[in-house]
Amino acid sequence: MKLHEHDVQHEDLARTNAQVLSTHQAQSPIAILTNFVRKTITIAEWEVRKIRHDATDLVMRAIQPALWILVFGEVFTRIRAIPTGSSNVSYLEFMAPGILAQSVLFIAIFAGIAIIWERDLGVIHKFLASPTPRGSLVLGKALSSGIRALPQAIVIYLLALILGVKMNFNPLALLGVLLFVVVGAGCFSTFSLIIACLLKTRDRVMGIGQVLTMPMFFASNAIYPISIMPDWLQAIAHINPLTYVVDGLRSLMLAGTPLNIINVGRDFGILLAVTIVLVSLGAMLYPRIVQ
Repeated sequence: MKLHEHDVQHEDLARTNAQVLSTHQAQSPIAILTNFVRKTITIAEWEVRKIRHDATDLVMRAIQPALWILVFGEVFTRIRAIPTGSSNVSYLEFMAPGILAQSVLFIAIFAGIAIIWERDLGVIHKFLASPTPRGSLVLGKALSSGIRALPQAIVIYLLALILGVKMNFNPLALLGVLLFVVVGAGCFSTFSLIIACLLKTRDRVMGIGQVLTMPMFFASNAIYPISIMPDWLQAIAHINPLTYVVDGLRSLMLAGTPLNIINVGRDFGILLAVTIVLVSLGAMLYPRIVQ
């Protein structure tokens, strides 16, 4: 009997030690980070899977950048009304990265509307009741917006090649373009999510998105250099995240543009820092969408 009790005590002690060890491992920084990344990818994969059910959305979104580069770009290239800052770069070449950045902005800025739909369907309540970190929910949706924006890059590259733009196909440059597109879309979609958490209605989010897109677009260097802007608009352009998306894309996409690694790194660093701040703020405000 005593031997049996002794064995039971050993088993209980071993079970307790295993639970403590498991808890310690679960709370280790590596385990926490791994769990965060895994859940972020799961949320992003769940969002991207929706494209299979509505692939026409990608086609419709490709029409607007195509019209901009085919009509606006071709006309202003012929009249040479806007300087590009370099005699080796035509206006069409100057404009192509700006149109890609515009496409990224227009796709991501209305992402907050989907959050409101999910709240009305009860999906947000299930997310909040789960042990998934709020940061994973926000970052996963930001990552999915970045993936949704990648087809726009393919459309712009194809149109630019057809129109005679000399594109840079260096693998590292292409990777840099993908990073700017994904992070840029994530930045603007998270901004839209924050607006949705504060305003909580589709009409308001749609209205604010429409109000913000064009000022952000025209208060950047997407279709003209910052140097020709008035001083007050230059100040706005320097705090506009879209400006840094355009700068990075223009340096990486065009074959005739000298690549300055320091400037590209600065642009990406600023964009990444803004995205991290917005994701952190979005994680704090996310539960407010159901209040």
